Amino acid sequence: MECVILIKAFILGMVEGLTEFAPVSSTGHMIVVDDLWIKSKEVLGQYPANTFKVVIQLGSIFAVVIVFRDRFKDLLGMNSYSEKRASKLKITHILVGLLPAVILGLIFEDYIDEHLFSLNTVLAGLVIGAILMITADLLRPKVKTVENVDEITHKKALMIGLIQCFSLWPGFSRSGSTISGGVLLGLSYRAASDFTFIMAVPIMLGASGLSLLKNWMYFNTEFMPFLAVGFISAFLFAYLSIHFFLKAINRVKLIPFAIYRLILVGIILVVYV
Repeated sequence: MECVILIKAFILGMVEGLTEFAPVSSTGHMIVVDDLWIKSKEVLGQYPANTFKVVIQLGSIFAVVIVFRDRFKDLLGMNSYSEKRASKLKITHILVGLLPAVILGLIFEDYIDEHLFSLNTVLAGLVIGAILMITADLLRPKVKTVENVDEITHKKALMIGLIQCFSLWPGFSRSGSTISGGVLLGLSYRAASDFTFIMAVPIMLGASGLSLLKNWMYFNTEFMPFLAVGFISAFLFAYLSIHFFLKAINRVKLIPFAIYRLILVGIILVVYV
């Protein structure tokens, strides 16, 4: 496989890793980097570009699992007695938070794929999502009722899950919607971010797993180098991005990310128009 193609796989993996869990919309960035520049559909030829994007998304998911490995071991009951912590976050909180988006996603999957992945809908998602994030910063309760993820109740998990349904609209951003929702419900920025990242793993694994099963026939020696480079790149940059974001979110909050989203919209409009 040509070196230039592998470089493009690395760049796409980097973009995925840096943007998947930040509230800036990885979909919007893929439009700029892939559709306008790298054009992976042309690079891959007979191989589906969506399969590659699913694989690099798995790299990002793996990074979350590594960062929150102790938390996931707690949730799955895999810690030894000496390692167990007084964790109040249970797998039922995650399931309650996932339920609304899973139900709506299954019902409207075909409609979303057919009608909501146009440039205009993605731009609308970027703008409306930015407005939600600005609103969350400005209207957040002065007194936080949830300082860390172990204080989240099932009721708040469900309410965050309902707000997460906005992310089914491409460009809205899963982390943007859930962190904003959590902040509006009285969670600290760090608690909302932790819950968002933990909750993302099962829903993304499920969606990615189904896509890979549909396209398993494309995994061969010719396609694998491209997939491997993209996966590793996405993992490394997602790992770094998550660590940076979790350290910075309490300080920078959401408005800077919202402004960045609006700038991204402007760039896309200038390039296309």
